[in-house]
Amino acid sequence: MSGGAEGGERVQELTLARPDDFHVHLRDGAMLRAVLPDTARRFGRALVMPNLSPPVATTDDARAYRAAILEALPAGVACEPLMALYLTDRTTPQEIARARASGIVHGVKLYPAGATTNSASGVTDITRCFAALATMEAEDLPLLVHGEVTDPRVDVFDREEAFIDRVLIPLIERFPGLRIVFEHITTRQAVAFVEGASSRIAATVTAHHLLYSRNAMFAGGLRPHMYCLPVLKREVHREALVRAATGGNPKFFLGTDSAPHPRAAKEASCGCAGIYTAFAAIELYAEVFEAAGRLDRLEAFASLHGARFYGLPPNRERLTLVREAWTVPREYGCGGQALVPLRAGEQMHWRLKD
Repeated sequence: MSGGAEGGERVQELTLARPDDFHVHLRDGAMLRAVLPDTARRFGRALVMPNLSPPVATTDDARAYRAAILEALPAGVACEPLMALYLTDRTTPQEIARARASGIVHGVKLYPAGATTNSASGVTDITRCFAALATMEAEDLPLLVHGEVTDPRVDVFDREEAFIDRVLIPLIERFPGLRIVFEHITTRQAVAFVEGASSRIAATVTAHHLLYSRNAMFAGGLRPHMYCLPVLKREVHREALVRAATGGNPKFFLGTDSAPHPRAAKEASCGCAGIYTAFAAIELYAEVFEAAGRLDRLEAFASLHGARFYGLPPNRERLTLVREAWTVPREYGCGGQALVPLRAGEQMHWRLKD
């Protein structure tokens, strides 16, 4: 870090080990080719979510998807895709063993059926996955959870807390050796749960959940490009997330959950959930850490904690951010369609140094 803060001066330049994104949606086809360069410029590794249509449910699927990602990488840019399998009611212990032996699969994703985008093939009853989960525990292959119940009787703002009580606590009691990443946490209850759990439980935190409360969805009208799942929560929860992310606890690390959808799919009578942040992901996190007075802890959160949890070495490359105002484009092109990013038309305060 250079530029210092002595005499009240703000840091003008920030250098850190190249970070990793341990939760990102890259999609496929034209969308993959459009968004991958943004992730690849910033991150040394990216844990790629498997909720394609059809989902990445087998090790062979993961190999094919990884090959497509590598083929789409811009020339001269190195970013290692870390693959995840999509857990279903039919995932077998044998498939889990194959995934672990492959060396390319670094986790298995639990989507409760109907919880989010392309989750129709997800788990309908966690008990049907017990054999696969037992093998994951034995093989030390992490379970990555979308932590929301889909019970229609549970309020959408309470689904994460209900998931902790109904699914996560019983799961840990049954499989105490299973490593679990509680993805994109959004509530103070989730923060408290992770803090009080064993070292085998960790969590990713997104930039948008750190920056915004649920008020942002309704500022001056209904804002479809602020709609994600899990949804943004009350300010008290956002503040708890900021304390957790900037507090230095190695259980919390970076996972953007950057989730691109074409404008037409967002601005619709039944719009898709997802916020596109990869275009300025580490820059957005820098804003959060600076506002909290914790820029000195950004490197650990972004570059060290997640790698350690997944048993990976820190990236050797370095990345530098400079303090420079710039305006986010109102949209990006994507195969003839428009992709609207977070903060479209608004100003950013950090820029990735070329």
